[in-house]
Amino acid sequence: MKKLAFIGLVAALALPATTNAQAPKKGGTLVYAISAETPTYDCSATDTYAGLHFLAPFYSTLLKFDLAKYPGVMGDLAESWTISDDKKTYTFKLRQNVTWHDGSPFSSADIKATYDRLRNPPTGVVSTRRATFADIASIDTPDANTVVFKLSAVNPAMLEHFASPWNCVYSAAKLKDDPQFPAKQVMGTGAFKFVEHVKGSHVAGARNDKYFLPDRPYLDGFKGVFILQPAAMLNALQGGQVMAEFRSVSPAERDRLVQGMGDKLRIEESSWTLNILIAFNTEKKPFDDVRVRRALSLALDRWGGSVGLSRTSTLRQVGGLLRPGSPMATPEADLVKFPGFGKDITANRAEARKLLAEAGVPNLKFELVNRTIAQPYTPAGIYVVDQWRQIGVEVQHKQMETSPYLAALNAGNYEVAIDFSNLFMDEPSLALAKYVSFDKAPENRSRAIDRELDSLYEKQNRSTSDAERLGFLRQFEARMLNQAYQVPLLWWHRIVPTNKIVMGWQMSPSHNLGQDLVNVWLNQ
Repeated sequence: MKKLAFIGLVAALALPATTNAQAPKKGGTLVYAISAETPTYDCSATDTYAGLHFLAPFYSTLLKFDLAKYPGVMGDLAESWTISDDKKTYTFKLRQNVTWHDGSPFSSADIKATYDRLRNPPTGVVSTRRATFADIASIDTPDANTVVFKLSAVNPAMLEHFASPWNCVYSAAKLKDDPQFPAKQVMGTGAFKFVEHVKGSHVAGARNDKYFLPDRPYLDGFKGVFILQPAAMLNALQGGQVMAEFRSVSPAERDRLVQGMGDKLRIEESSWTLNILIAFNTEKKPFDDVRVRRALSLALDRWGGSVGLSRTSTLRQVGGLLRPGSPMATPEADLVKFPGFGKDITANRAEARKLLAEAGVPNLKFELVNRTIAQPYTPAGIYVVDQWRQIGVEVQHKQMETSPYLAALNAGNYEVAIDFSNLFMDEPSLALAKYVSFDKAPENRSRAIDRELDSLYEKQNRSTSDAERLGFLRQFEARMLNQAYQVPLLWWHRIVPTNKIVMGWQMSPSHNLGQDLVNVWLNQ
């Protein structure tokens, strides 16, 4: 299916267009805020942005997204590639001037070892993208600079899968010695070498003088400062202690920065390939009962929430499993037919109370697990707790730091949780992978097993007809929203503030992209 970009960037205080034509200056240290600390050093084992904003500068990937032509892809470690006529063989020619940060040479063996680990992780290793690469039947390395992927079936999204920012390439030698090496140490082929990680404080990197692009990076180094409190981040940005917050701020925070910093600030905005989900743990009673899950979805006034929450948080649009406004998103006229998406909230809540009574839990009580990240997790949690209170459901809102929060979700130690779908482009095979059965997709927080969803996922993934693929997508979404294993609350809106001296960074609809800092420079 043809892929279109719906980026919709808006510059509130944009620099003149001629500024971006300046020759980049070398030197300086970029200091930016990270609003959560990564729970692991292993890119393959996590799906939180906190990992990429920490790790991406140290690593390379096989391909990456070309943000100037988003959602087009370009080579990173790959210099060029070809795809066979039957779309089942991908041959990559690799760069020849690449070394690991320890000085050892990079080769095709490293690509093979990385992708073998992604598609078939050893015991004790977590690969949250295992389902994504299940179509890889074999990986061959005919020479040190060539790697050949052979697929068991056509996968229309495979090139984008190879460009995922999560696929940090690891050293085959290090993985052979210890499959858990990436979780313990940081060593890549990226533009920056790891200097230090001071827990609760910062991560720091220094320029890799042997980076494979000889004129890059421009920066001497970077420092990512962990600032978990929004007020502290705003003060640091306004006071010049940090130069950017690359994830997002809320509308109110944006307005405060604009007022306080004036022409020292650049603001860029975009719709966001990210949504808040409510995940029901189907291994816990009564959430194994579809009536209970559907009732709790019905009780949420998404349309009213989109108006109120968009003023105070990064939550904005009502949508299904794909970003509203993207080419394959469900039209509003169809979306309102699903439980919880209709606009008559009085009728929805009456139906919700009826379903809870039928399920034998008219006075339901449970704990909602959530992150401590202020935007938009806290307002989302507060909102849904209040929504459920209005149908007589009593909920304790339990917020946790990112690491224990993800550990609880991964272990199934929760009843209901605020979760997220963290995408980097509008591609159904990426978006729907989170909802296939738990034994195929460990990132499925509902832990549900649904072979009908698995079948529909496979059918849309194999379709070569746009119309046929869209039909399977609609069937998948209908079953998912009716079964309500996981239900979207609202999609996010991205607002990125940077000091005007930060140059070369590119905005996109995903906060997971563009964080390798290869092209960033400081105009000072």
